[in-house]
Amino acid sequence: MKAHLEAPVTEPLSLENVTRRYRGLTALAGVQLALRSGEVLAVIGPSGCGKSTLLELVAGLQEPDEGVVTVLGATSAAERRASCAYMPQRDLLLPWRDALDNAGLALECQGIRRAEARRRAAPLFERFGLAEFEHVRPAELSGGMRQRVAFLRTLLPGRPLLLLDEPFGALDSITRAAMQEWLAEALAQEPRTVLLVTHDVEEAIFLADRVAVLSPRPGRVVAQLDVQLPRPRSTTDPAFVELKRETLEALRT
Repeated sequence: MKAHLEAPVTEPLSLENVTRRYRGLTALAGVQLALRSGEVLAVIGPSGCGKSTLLELVAGLQEPDEGVVTVLGATSAAERRASCAYMPQRDLLLPWRDALDNAGLALECQGIRRAEARRRAAPLFERFGLAEFEHVRPAELSGGMRQRVAFLRTLLPGRPLLLLDEPFGALDSITRAAMQEWLAEALAQEPRTVLLVTHDVEEAIFLADRVAVLSPRPGRVVAQLDVQLPRPRSTTDPAFVELKRETLEALRT
């Protein structure tokens, strides 16, 4: 009787010796990184270390000069784009569309009719704390609510890998803390594999299962720290404080 051989599990994302250069400057150098299915991985590092470049490489918006970026077994830019949902720092909501139409925009870009996109988006508005704001224009929404609409737009197409680039970087500290709690709850309800870029160490530890630390330019992965803390997390928990200290120490190396 022949033994049954299971097919190898494909990691949602891997970067192997990835280097990216711009006009003679090296933004990323020899980056080695892998993301497990269902994991939230936060990438932190000093300004200019290539964090956003890393996201754009994964999303298929750029190609590496050296090395390989693989998303669900695919390495071409077009295939990477098809598997990733990318949320930039700015919400980029269209001012002439109401919240419901903005949320459904990603579905329309896939060829789905506007009325059907609205129908699919509407049931999620209550879950995302947006009930009764479906027909409100972006200018009338708070910064936090605009980010919720942008996140809902990112989730709706159902792509397996979420790429979040400083999603709360433009918000004030009080709104930012509230949105971090909200995002943690949203990901608990809608589990996804997430690559999060942030410059906020507390945000990284609060949201992620693992934190990867990049060096100053050219960005290299200098440390990876597992966040083995129960959820919901408290920034005053001694274990949280200790992990923050270790992360800050890694940033200084």
